[in-house]
Order: sequence, then C-alpha cells, then structure tokens
Amino acid sequence: MRHLISPRFRTTALGAAAFLTLAGLNAPAAISYAERTYHAYKIEQPEYKARYGHWDLLGVPEKYRVNAIHAALLHTGKVLLIAGSGNNEKMFKAGTFKTLLWDPEKNTFRLIPTPEDLFCSGHAQLPSGKLLVAGGTARYEVLEGKVERAGGGMLVKNEDPDRPHHFPRGTVFRSPDGKQYRTTRAFELPAAEKKKRKGGKVTVTASEERVFVEAVRKGRSQVTRRPAQYSVDGLKGADRRNVYGLAQSLTLDKQDYHGLDVAYEFDPVAERYLPVDPMAEARWYPTLTTLKDGRVLAVSGLDEIGQVVPGKNEVFDPETRTWSPAPERYFPTYPALFLTRGGDLFYSGSNAGYGPADKGRAPGLWNVEKNTFRPVPGLSDQDQLETSASVLLPPAQEQKVMVLGGGGVGESPKSTARTAVADLARKDPRFTPGPDLPQGTRYLSSVLLPDDTVFTTGGSEDYRGKGESDIHKAQFYLPEKNAFRPAASPVVGRNYHSEALLLPDGRVATFGSDPLYADPENNQPGTFEQRVEIFSPPYLHRGERPRITGGPDEAERGDTAVFTVESARRAARARLMRPSAVTHTTDVEQRSVELGLERRRGGRLALTVPEDPTLVPRGWYMLFVTDSAGVPSKAHWVHIR
Repeated sequence: MRHLISPRFRTTALGAAAFLTLAGLNAPAAISYAERTYHAYKIEQPEYKARYGHWDLLGVPEKYRVNAIHAALLHTGKVLLIAGSGNNEKMFKAGTFKTLLWDPEKNTFRLIPTPEDLFCSGHAQLPSGKLLVAGGTARYEVLEGKVERAGGGMLVKNEDPDRPHHFPRGTVFRSPDGKQYRTTRAFELPAAEKKKRKGGKVTVTASEERVFVEAVRKGRSQVTRRPAQYSVDGLKGADRRNVYGLAQSLTLDKQDYHGLDVAYEFDPVAERYLPVDPMAEARWYPTLTTLKDGRVLAVSGLDEIGQVVPGKNEVFDPETRTWSPAPERYFPTYPALFLTRGGDLFYSGSNAGYGPADKGRAPGLWNVEKNTFRPVPGLSDQDQLETSASVLLPPAQEQKVMVLGGGGVGESPKSTARTAVADLARKDPRFTPGPDLPQGTRYLSSVLLPDDTVFTTGGSEDYRGKGESDIHKAQFYLPEKNAFRPAASPVVGRNYHSEALLLPDGRVATFGSDPLYADPENNQPGTFEQRVEIFSPPYLHRGERPRITGGPDEAERGDTAVFTVESARRAARARLMRPSAVTHTTDVEQRSVELGLERRRGGRLALTVPEDPTLVPRGWYMLFVTDSAGVPSKAHWVHIR
C-alpha cells in the first residue's frame, strides 16, 4: 500500500535534512532552526494533541481587533469583549469606546455601541442572563513629574436645607489667598437634611459631595499644602455662605485614575447596553460578585477623586434595577470574593493594583449580613497576592478555593510560584500548600474545565512583562492529585489586561495583554496584544464526544430533569458550569457544580440540581456531560430558576 506524504511533512523532512548538513558544518543557527521545525511537526501529531492539547490563532479581521480589557461569556454562546478606551488616552479624549461581540460557533464579529468608558469596570452575570457592568474611567492618571496643574480632592458642602445646587464642569473654587481651582466634572449638591427632634429642636446636617479640582493656572505657585475653606465663584448672598469647599492640600503629586458611577445591563438577545440607576460611589477597578439571593454586591475601586473607596459597598437589585447601601468593609481594588456554602463571601486575598500594602490584604470569610470577618490562616507569601489568580475548585460542593502565583504590591519585581488551597468545609478553615508553578507568575489565567481540572496559562514573572518576562507555558491542575500536568505551550504571551474563558464547545479562548515594554532592556514602549489564541484541551482529541440531543432549557433548584445523551462510552459525570466574566485575573463568576446522575434506558440521564442557592445562584449555566474517558459533550444551556 502506498503511503501519502503531506506537504507539511515533506517540508519538515527537508528542513531536518538541511539541518543535518548544516550541523556537520558546525552552524549554531541551524540548531535553532531544526528545533523549531521539529517542534512544529511534533505539536501537530495526534498523540501529542491527545496528551497536551493544541493551540490555534484565530483570524480576526483588522476592523474588529480591540484591546480586550474584559471578557464575558453570554448565554447566547457569544463572547463580549469590552475595551472601552482600551488603556489608550488618545481614545479616551476622543470619546472612542469599543465593545466587540464574537460568535465562536459562526466565527462572526460585531462592534457594539458603547455609551461610556467602561474600561476597568466590574461585571457579573444576572439571573435573567443579562450582564451587569458597573463603573469605568472618568479620568486617566497623570504621573508624577508630568502633572502641570496642582489638584486634588475637595469636599463640597451645602448647609441650606431649602436649596440644592447643580454645578457644571469647570466651576471655580477660590482659596482665601485668591488661587483658583476648577472642577473636572459636573455634579449635583443636594439640599441639607433638616430634622425635627424631640422637644421641637431642629437640626440641619449639611449635604456633601466629593469632587476633583485642578488649578486654573499651571505651575508650582498654585500648590496649596494646608487645609483651607474655598468659596464658589458666582454664588452670592446666603448661597455664598452656605455652600463652600474644603480641601486638605492641592499638589503636583501623581494623580490616579478617576472612577465612574454608571451602571448598565448588557442584553445578550438585543445585543445592546441598557442603562440602570448609577451607583452611589464612582468605581474604577471594582469587583462585582453575586450574592445568594441573586443580588450583586459592588466593592472597592477608585472613586471620583482617584482614592480607593473607603469600604463603602452597595448592592444591585435586578428586580428594581436600583442600588442600595451594603455593610462597610475595606478591600484593595479588584478583590477576589467567592460566594460560599451558607452565603458567606470568601476573600482569597487576590486583588489587583491599588491600596496600601498593610490594609485589607489578609484572606478570610465575610458574613455580609452580620458584617463579621473571620481570617483564614496558612497562606504563605501574603506580600505577593496582588495579581494572583483564584478559583473555586471543581466541583463547587468541595468548597475549596485555590490561590495561584501573584506578585508584590504596585510595580514590585517580586513574584511567587506559590499555590495554596483553602478548605472552607472545615470547622477551622485554613490554607494548605499546593504544588509550585514552574516559576514566579503574575497575571496567570485559570479556567475550570468540564473534566474537573483547572487549565492555567500565561502570565509574566515581572510587573507587566518587564524584561520580556512573559511565560509561554500552560498546565493543568488536577484537584484529586493536588498536582500539575503540563499542557501545550501558547504562542502568544499574556500579562496585564489579559483574559481566558471556557467556551461552550469545551475550548478555552485567550485574549489581551498589555506589556509595559517591548524589549528586554525596557526602553521601547509595549503595544497591546490584539491576537486571540484558542486552546483545544486533550479531551477534544480523544475520539467521539457525547452528545446531548434532548432535554429542558430550564430547571428549578432541587429538581430532577431528564436529558437524552448519545455516547459511545458510559456517562460518568454531569456539571453545571457558570459562564465567566473576567478581567485583571479576577473571575469570581466561574464555578462548576456537580449534578446527581441516574442512568435510565434509551440513553437518558436523570440529573438532579442541588437545592442550595449558595451553590447554584440563579442564572444561565452550561450543562456538560462527561464520559468515562474524560471527554465532555458540547454545552447545553440551562436556565436555573
């Protein structure tokens, strides 16, 4: 029988022959060429793919390439990539904000009108299937040495109980010595609160609003370092006495990003943003996390004057589409908060970007209703939790949260290979060491897979990939063995502003990366990575997959639903997997829930959904059925009511 030789293999073979000739001439360059050629051949072999998986670059037309800052899987199967201004100040000043909708099944793309700069916002899946997006960018940072106008936060107060005020952007406040400072945004100042006490006594509490102001004139002469009271230009008489500003200092120090208070629901069916009531606090780098009753808690972020929100949290009600105050507790920005059995939130210690090194960094269980916090000990390298990854390990019933890698606070070059697992099912929860990563890693992407493994990929050893420290490695974490197994290596390096998520067909898509520099010497500025790379796990290279051919699209918690599954092998397990909403290595949405499984005749499976709302929050889930060889079906979307 004649064996056909593919053109790709023929090219590889010729390359190898050329290498042998050059190697005989002692040409070092030939070694590198041959290694690359052999590697390209090896990774295409079926045996390799079945063991390590395979990566493919997605062809994205140039007009649809965006700086993916946020990625969320919608129940339509499409992926929402939110760029906003995309960490590009020119785009911000031009008001050019982008969102891309990608359909992985049809491989089609659509740009979505984006109403605000949702760059560095927070997001969470709602029970209806809409995506809540809150916060964003009101002002870009100005680094120390580049600040031209003295500025800072000002508290504006109104002591008049009978009259509110509207102040446009550019409202001028004047210091006692005549210096002028103007607001950078418009704002509303309510009337003071007037209350009648027992005995007929009336008290008045001034209303207040925090704003950022900057000097009208440039230069050091406009710096004010002492606390002062400021009058408002244009106000006269009683208004001038009742309304005033207070500032501690107005300087040329670094000015951080400012947050937005806006909130939107993205409707996956209509494919558009729908405005909802704004938050009470502006937030840039907030975390949004789902509570047991389906409401969403918003915590942390930088406020409207560039300071970390001082523990003022709030809750969004999807029924009324409004916000209400929540118990106060301080966290650094983008804290990883996981809903646990019983309703407590577990703070793993993972966070991103802003906040002092000695405040809000310790992991623990937060009872939101009672506002109590119980520390969870045992985690090493707690000074390197910034830019670490955290996941609720599969299945969610095990109540184990894993922390992977991380780095020092701010622009620290420190990074750790440490992993650790917190067993929250114990009476005295604590962390125990896990296997080390191959090297110190920041910005690691970690994705739950239907076969109960965790796929981890990318990251960099130094801050934002400095010194070309991107890590072109991937691996699987095996919870049952508490060990890593190597995976195929990605082509594209991913560090800051990168994301990865599970697709309904069982693949993993990776997006973004925002390196600070483009060369080992850290001289040339980096460019945002717009390529999309997709990983096909080994289970997609192991023969026929189970197929879910029938079953309901809705189910109640505690109910048993019957699905028809065609499979060459015995069905071994079923999982409900909550779709991701990920940014800045923070993905508190994804979870994998084990279903009770009973086999019936005719390829039917009776699957029972847990009754506990803290295990299965309401919303849309991907149902995967996995066979005895560890091969999962494609997802069947189920709405849990």
